[in-house]
Amino acid sequence: MTLTDWFANRKKSKNEIKLGDIPLTDKEVKKLWKKCNYCEKSILTKELKKNIFVCPFCDYHFRIGAKERIYHLLDENTFEEINAHIKPSNPLDFHDTMPYLERQEEALKKTGLNEAIITGYGYINGYQVGFGAMDFSYMGGSMGSVVGEKTTRLIEGCLEKKIPLITITSTGGARMQEGILSLMQMAKTSCALARMHEEKLLYISILAEPTFGGVTASYGTLGDILIAEKDARIGFAGRRVIEQTIRQKLPSDFQTAQYLFKFGQVDMISHRKDLKETLYTLLNLHSPEKIYPQKKKVETMAGN
Repeated sequence: MTLTDWFANRKKSKNEIKLGDIPLTDKEVKKLWKKCNYCEKSILTKELKKNIFVCPFCDYHFRIGAKERIYHLLDENTFEEINAHIKPSNPLDFHDTMPYLERQEEALKKTGLNEAIITGYGYINGYQVGFGAMDFSYMGGSMGSVVGEKTTRLIEGCLEKKIPLITITSTGGARMQEGILSLMQMAKTSCALARMHEEKLLYISILAEPTFGGVTASYGTLGDILIAEKDARIGFAGRRVIEQTIRQKLPSDFQTAQYLFKFGQVDMISHRKDLKETLYTLLNLHSPEKIYPQKKKVETMAGN
């Protein structure tokens, strides 16, 4: 079946079409193809996965989740998650268009995650690291009290083990449903990182698409080395808010990784396929020796 036939069949029925002899719903068809946000070309999802979710036509980097980050960056079967049991509550009894607890349940069903970050320990080509990856699909990767607590505990664990810390941010900022409690996480994580700095332990922060708000204003940009993923948008307030405030048109590349690198706000830009090798090189430069994992196998989260 050609792509033209596929679209023709799709118009005939909104509920079910046939691709070959396999009946597919509209929802299932959307899973087969992804449309690039930049060049707008359609790409087979299985081909996109092989290319680490980077567009083969224009090199646009799609957003990927925390589990995919673990799978692509850490050595196989070495990741051990910590503090997975910590779950958010509703301390302010907050309601917007729905109760906050219902919104949490909705995010859990959508992502299979308890919160917008996964933390733990793993290895990168033999170097042990603390590793925290945010997931934008869980409530926009927003930082509430649980994200702040898990990040702080990870930092404290790195201090105890005397190992480097690597975080990947992908977030819209502090979570409004927790009010001042979410803003407090900025200070808490920053204070924990100050202790890492005093102990002269390496902290590498990877800024992925998008990184905004309170995370940018706290642990996201406090790394000893700041790596921006190619084409990532990074900032505090959004572009539209800034333009409305200053009443001026901003440059077309404003808040992109390339723009920040140009003005020295990040140390380097990395293509996704080169990221693990880049991290290995930095760890090799800054760490005195490799700490190999024990022989026991730990279930890889990305395989679940």
